[in-house]
Amino acid sequence: MSSSFFIKAKEKPKLVNKRKNVTAPKRKSDGAPDGKSKLRAKKPSKYNEEISSDSETESPVVSKRREASESNVYDETPQEKKLRLAKIYLDQLKEEEEKKGDDDFFETDLVAGKLQEEVLEQKGKLQRLIAKDLLAPDVSEIRVLRGHKLPITCLVVSPDDKWIFSAAKDCSIIKWDVESGKKLYTIPGGRKGTEERHVGHTAHILCMAISSDGKYLATGDMNKFIMIWEVETFKHLYKFTGHKGPISGLSFRRGTHDLYSASHDRSVKVWNVDENAYVETLSCTELFCESVSFGHQDAITGLDSLSRERCVTAGGRDGTVRVWKIAEESQLVFHGHAGSIDCVQLINEEHMITGADDGSVSLWSVNKKKPLSTVKQAHGCHGDAGLEQPHWVASVAALQNSDTVASGASGCESRSHNSQVNVWKCGQNYRGLELLFSVPVSGFINSLKFSSSGQFLVAGVGQEHRLGRWWRLKEAKNGIYIIPLKRKPSNPEETNINAS
Repeated sequence: MSSSFFIKAKEKPKLVNKRKNVTAPKRKSDGAPDGKSKLRAKKPSKYNEEISSDSETESPVVSKRREASESNVYDETPQEKKLRLAKIYLDQLKEEEEKKGDDDFFETDLVAGKLQEEVLEQKGKLQRLIAKDLLAPDVSEIRVLRGHKLPITCLVVSPDDKWIFSAAKDCSIIKWDVESGKKLYTIPGGRKGTEERHVGHTAHILCMAISSDGKYLATGDMNKFIMIWEVETFKHLYKFTGHKGPISGLSFRRGTHDLYSASHDRSVKVWNVDENAYVETLSCTELFCESVSFGHQDAITGLDSLSRERCVTAGGRDGTVRVWKIAEESQLVFHGHAGSIDCVQLINEEHMITGADDGSVSLWSVNKKKPLSTVKQAHGCHGDAGLEQPHWVASVAALQNSDTVASGASGCESRSHNSQVNVWKCGQNYRGLELLFSVPVSGFINSLKFSSSGQFLVAGVGQEHRLGRWWRLKEAKNGIYIIPLKRKPSNPEETNINAS
C-alpha cells in the first residue's frame, strides 16, 4: 500500500525552494505537521550521529536523497537483511582467523572451510578425521584418582576441561582438578531416611550431566530425585521430582539449560533449570503414541542429546534405541542388538554409538533402522571352551563431530582377564569400526568421557556394574582413570574433514 511518506521521498526538488532555503535549517525538531513526518524525523537520528558534515546546514536536495537512502535501510526485505548479516559475519570470521596467524595464510579458503564445518555440524554430518593421528598411551602415563568408597557409576568433564565431576554408589559427588588431580570439593552421601535434612543424595547416584556453558550440574539417583548444583560453588539449587523409578539418564540440550531425564519408569521428562520448572513428559501415554504403539517396554538405561530439540535413549531389555523428536512430536525406533542395550552416545546430530551386554558395539544413523556397523564380541569372551560368554559393554563415549569413539567392558569373575578400554576409528560415513588400541583396566568401566579438546579420555571404574550387583571384583580398585591421547606430529595446514 503506497503512502505519502514514500512518494514524497522520490519527488524532485524545485529550484525555487533551493534558492530560498539554502541557509534555512533542514528540518524542525518539533511541530511536525502530522504523525508520519514525526516518525520519519525520528528514524534517521541514529545515522545522523555517525555522519559528519562540514556545514551546519544542507540543501533540501541532499536532505531528500539522504532520507530516501535511509528509508531503504528500514524497508529492506528479509532476504536483503540475511545477505547483509551474512557479509558482516564473513568479515568477522576473517578478522578472527587473521588474529591466529599471518595475514597471508588465512585467506578466503580458510573462512569458507570454517563455514563448511559449521554447516556440516548443524546437519549432523561433520566428521573430523582425528583417529589416524592417535597413539596408544603408555600405561605409566595414565593417572588414577581415588576418593570414592564404592564403585564409580558416572562422571562428566567440564566444557573447559579443567574439572572432572564423579559420582558413586556411596552417594557422594567429587569435583576434581584435572591438572593437579586433587579433590576440590566433596558432597558426602547421606544415610537412608535422612532425605529431608541432608543436602545431597541418600541413594546410589546413577547418572549426571553438565550444561554446555559449565554453569549447572545435574545428578540423578535411585530415589527418583534429580539434584541441580551450581558448578562453580557446588551450591545446591533445586530438587526435581516426578519420575516413578530410578533416574538412569541425564543430558542438557547444548546451548540451553533445558534438561532431559530418563528413568526406569520408561519415560523421558523435560525440565527448564533456569525456571526451576517441569516442562513435559515423553512417553507412550503422550504425543508419541501416534508414531509408535508403545514406548520403551523396559527400563531406560541411557540418554544423550546435542543441540537439536531431541534426545536419544537406550531401552535396555526391550532391545531398542529411540530418537525422541520433540518439536515434530514423533519418535524413531531402531533395532539391532541381541541383548540389553545399556549405553548410548551421540557422535553428531545424525550418528550414534551403542553398547550392549551381548558384547557388541554398533554405529547408527538416524536415517537407517538397522546399524551401519556392528562389532560382535568387541571386548572378547570369557568362560570354558564351548561355554564362552562375551564381556558386557558397560559404557561408550564419542569425541563429538569426529571419527573417534571408545567403549568400556565389564569385568569378569576370572582373574586371568582384565577389563579394557577400546578406542575405535569410525570408517568413512561411519560404515565400519577399526580398533586403534586398548588400555587394560581392572574392574567395571561404568563411565567414559572424552575431553572437549580430545586431549584425554576419562574412565570411571568400579568393583560392580553401575546398574546392579551381579558379581563383585574384589581385586579391582574404585577410581577415576585419566588416559592421555597423544597424537602424531601433523601438518597444521592439512584439513582433516570428511564432508561426505
